[in-house]
Amino acid sequence: MTRLMAENGSTYRSLAEQTNLSAGYINHVVHGNRPVPSNDHVERIAAALGVEPEHFLEYRLRVITERLERMPELVDRLYRRLGT
Repeated sequence: MTRLMAENGSTYRSLAEQTNLSAGYINHVVHGNRPVPSNDHVERIAAALGVEPEHFLEYRLRVITERLERMPELVDRLYRRLGT
């Protein structure tokens, strides 16, 4: 996220204004001092930085996890295939 902020000339404060989140919160997210933000927060941050939410690995992992939770048979097949 730091790279995207630099590319866009964004500061914590400007990003906070665009996302309706606090600058302190964004600072904590960037530095890993907070849990992964909710999808809603990731979507707002992504929009402010001009990228899709899928740009962020944590967002993609959450989407995959949510879908897998609805497909236990696929989880079982993947688990067996990975050999763990």
